[in-house]
Amino acid sequence: MHLNPYGEYAVLLAASLANDWPDDRDGIAARARELGMTMTFPVGPDDHEDTRRVIDDWLAIVDATDPTARARLLNAQMATVAAYPRLTDHNGEGWHLHYRDDNDALPHVLRAVISVGTALHLTTRGMHRLSRCEAGTDPGDPCTNVVVDVTRNGRQRYCSVRCANRAAVRRHRARSVAAGT
Repeated sequence: MHLNPYGEYAVLLAASLANDWPDDRDGIAARARELGMTMTFPVGPDDHEDTRRVIDDWLAIVDATDPTARARLLNAQMATVAAYPRLTDHNGEGWHLHYRDDNDALPHVLRAVISVGTALHLTTRGMHRLSRCEAGTDPGDPCTNVVVDVTRNGRQRYCSVRCANRAAVRRHRARSVAAGT
């Protein structure tokens, strides 16, 4: 048996959905599979819209800068999907734990997995390791992407090399103007 940590992959899945929202339910399910969820889910008529609400609720956690407020929001999310852990052996993965009922709808499962994964990510890596891309704090920069810091040193501030480079160019230009060159 292995313990399914629901950590990094769940948070990366949430960020992927937040940063690039799929057009339909099939896109959500495909992204979930790409990022490690192998289960199939019963199809519900409002899966796309309900999953959007899951991600929007998760973004409130991302945007909370105070650790206590972030923990309160995250605890509230986990409470809405509370289920006792259970052993399962599906898709040839071997025995592992699920923190949800077996036949829950996709949005409910994603809320459970993402909230538990986010809690594990923040408690094991640090409450500061989830944020919006710092490039977007500069006036005129449109980036609002989520950054899931999984770096060794815990200092990732940008969602991509492109955003980091744009910010570096802005800082360089600002220094040049200040120096009068």
